[in-house]
Amino acid sequence: MSVGGGPSSLPSSIRTGAAMLASAFRGAWARRDQALALLERVLRHPSFERFIIAVIVLNAVILGLETSKSMMASYGHVLVALDKIMLAIFVVELLARMAVFRSGFWRDPWNLFDLAVVAIALMPSSGELAILRALRILRALRLVSAIPSIRRVVASLLSAIPSMGSIIILLLLINYVFAVMATKMFGADFDEKFGTLGASFFTFFQIMTLEGWSGEIVRPVMAKHPWAWVFFVPYIILATFMVLNLFIGIVVDAIQHQAKTEAEPPSDPRLDAVLAKLDQVTSELAELRRSTGERRGPA
Repeated sequence: MSVGGGPSSLPSSIRTGAAMLASAFRGAWARRDQALALLERVLRHPSFERFIIAVIVLNAVILGLETSKSMMASYGHVLVALDKIMLAIFVVELLARMAVFRSGFWRDPWNLFDLAVVAIALMPSSGELAILRALRILRALRLVSAIPSIRRVVASLLSAIPSMGSIIILLLLINYVFAVMATKMFGADFDEKFGTLGASFFTFFQIMTLEGWSGEIVRPVMAKHPWAWVFFVPYIILATFMVLNLFIGIVVDAIQHQAKTEAEPPSDPRLDAVLAKLDQVTSELAELRRSTGERRGPA
């Protein structure tokens, strides 16, 4: 028998058992990787994505039916059971995505959005938290992350927010100027609509939306002040037809930019480095030709 602490001093049965254990561990790890790869293919398959979209739409319909007292009286237990089944599907889907994408799951804002929506649905909705039952309909917002075209529109709107800031400030300034003028000119005769600065602000917001601006606001004022149209018409042209169209233009531009960005192939840093090196070599060759030609001189 050998003496010492080396592997050869271990009994053969222990070495065999350790080898079998290591082999079993490697096999289990390989099977785990295969299972995760299969699960990823399922999650990315178009049929599975369509299934999740169908579940989201059906769940939204069921939550709408739960607002009907007659439907709840007749089929309440069925609707509640279906709602729980669909919530379980959402939970399983999220857990599967966490297992497959691991840290990548937490870096995707759409995954965090889905997680927040499902987490709200899992909160207790009894007692003082009964109001949270109304928030279950937020699950319908998962269509935003599930349908690429809607996701593109939302991303475009979010990217357009910084550009909208200047227009919002301009619109507030226009409304403030007209509200102060209207309060001083019409406040005494029309206290409900122009009696205070806040009331005038709200009235001009209504005029800006063109909701009842003529029959409810402008014509009653013109009945007492016939010249009032000179004041209101420029505001409508400026605020409604010009400034609001700037909002539309910014949103359309953001959507076009988002579509162009998605259509462009993603840049590869390694390919960019190779192209930069190739440009450098080309410029050096051109410089070498010029220097060689100068040394030779004219023929």
